[in-house]
Order: sequence, then structure tokens, then C-alpha cells
Amino acid sequence: MSQPETSAAAADDLVPKRRSTSKIWQFFGFKRDDHMQTEVICKTCKSRVATKTGNTSNLFSHLKAKHNDLYQLCSAEKSSSSGESTLVHQPKQQSISSSFESITPYPVSSRRHREITEAITRYLAKDMVPIATVGKPGFLHLMNTIDKRYNIPSRTYFSRIAIPQMYEHTRDRVMLELRDVEHFACTTDLWSSRTTEPYISLTVHFIDKAFKMRSLCLQTAYFPSEHSGENIALGLREALSGWNLNEARLVCFTTDNATNMIKAAEINGWPRLQCFGHRLHLAIENAVKCDTRISRALGVCKKLVGHFSHSWKKKEALKKA
Repeated sequence: MSQPETSAAAADDLVPKRRSTSKIWQFFGFKRDDHMQTEVICKTCKSRVATKTGNTSNLFSHLKAKHNDLYQLCSAEKSSSSGESTLVHQPKQQSISSSFESITPYPVSSRRHREITEAITRYLAKDMVPIATVGKPGFLHLMNTIDKRYNIPSRTYFSRIAIPQMYEHTRDRVMLELRDVEHFACTTDLWSSRTTEPYISLTVHFIDKAFKMRSLCLQTAYFPSEHSGENIALGLREALSGWNLNEARLVCFTTDNATNMIKAAEINGWPRLQCFGHRLHLAIENAVKCDTRISRALGVCKKLVGHFSHSWKKKEALKKA
């Protein structure tokens, strides 16, 4: 039998150490008749290695001195095993250390709580969503899914505190921008809500320092007074004064051709520019009325729309046709 075959056979005669998980023991063993496992034998060179029970330092020293290639292999396996162990246990340690923190609500004064509250406030104002949305089950579920530590304030908080604060902050920022405007123009209009409540809007137009055209809707105010020229004139003067806009810098006021709007501009002595969109609408409307054929065609279209808009079955039949 050749020497390699003899070595392999001798290595097979060695038994592994009982109850050991260290990688080093794959290179060492014990004779079968060594039931107490007191004499460690190197599987490669069959040398006896002196070591205390459970201590592997001498085993690593033996590999490093006699079998460096095996030592490098064992060291690499040990490092890999140590890294995997750290990665496996790290999430558990983190979850334990952060378990209480993850269920503790944010303090109202904390930065995170303020950020989320401001984002919700902007959402309500920007998209004109009903304030009652913050108390709806679906919205509450959404916020709980996004961040369980955030407690949503009541709708009263948003209506009486958060939204008014955001308005004041925005107003201050806009007024600071308007302070440096040399000349400006305005647009105004009267309109009614779906519940027939009357409002008057005011939009300012100007060119900023970067030579960019800017248009800002300054206000849409409740206007219950009679819509006479005098009342509109007074309301608009008060609006400009409220935004610290000097009438001397006003270039012109754009309005529709309603008699009360024309009179309001005349009372205040403001240059008035007719609204092109309104003029175009009136021109088309008059042109349609002058041609009976167009009026008749539009009448037929209105009847068709009315015929299908009030019946779901008719809508489905139209889709299939």
C-alpha cells in the first residue's frame, strides 16, 4: 500500500470530537479506543498535539506551523462563520433594543410629528379635501400603515390651528415677495359656490426680480353685500390695502363686462382691461344665436345628452351600439 493510501486509511481510523462545533476539529480527531478523548491526533501528519480540554489554541498553532494551507482555509471558514453569525443575530438584537421605541408615539413637539402634520395640512389645503378626511377609517388605516408611531390630530386641530397657521405663514411669505414689486396688475371676478354663497376673488400679476411672470391668487373672500358697483369698488380697495399693495403701482384691473364691474373700476379710477376669455365667450354665444341652424343642431345635441344621461341602461346600449 502506498504512503498516501496509508495516511488516508489512518485518518479514517480517527473519530471526531464529540459535541464540538468548531471548524478546527475537521483536521483533528481521536483514536477509536480513546474513549475519554484525551489525546488529539492531527489527521494530516498523525502527530499528537497537546491541548487542554476544550482549548483549540494549540490546534490552530499546529496548523499554522505545520500545514499553513489548511490554517488559511480554516481561518477563512472561521471568519465567514463569524460574519454570518453576526448578521443572523443582529436583527434580533436590534429588534429587542428598539422594541419599546417602535411602539412609543412621537411627542407632539418632535420633528417627525411636525413634518407629518404639516404634510397632511398641505394635502388638505392644496387638494381642497374635506377636513373630515383626517377622521375617516381609510385615511386612519393609511397613516397607521405608513407610520404607527404617529397619532393624527383631530379635525378641530386642523381647522382651527394647523390650516390657519399655514395660511398666515404663506401670507407672510407672499407679502414679503410683493413688497419689492414695482408694478402689478390685478384680476377680479364674482362667483357663487354650489350652495349659492357669493364670493369675490382677487389675483395679482407681476414680473419678479428674475424676470418671470408671476400670478398669485391672493384671496377668495365671502362677499354677502349687494353686488353694486359701489360695494365692489370698496371691497377691492380694502383687499389691496390688506395686502399692502399701493394703488399708485397698479397698471390695470382685468374684469368681465358686467355693468357693476365696469362701474367699480370707474369709481376707483383704475384703468380697466376687458377679459379676453369673457369677450370671446360672448362673441361665440352671439354668433350661435344669429344662425338658427347652429341653434337647432345644439338643441338636438342637448336632447341626446339628456336622453342618455338619465338612464344607465340606455348608456350601456349606446356603448354596445
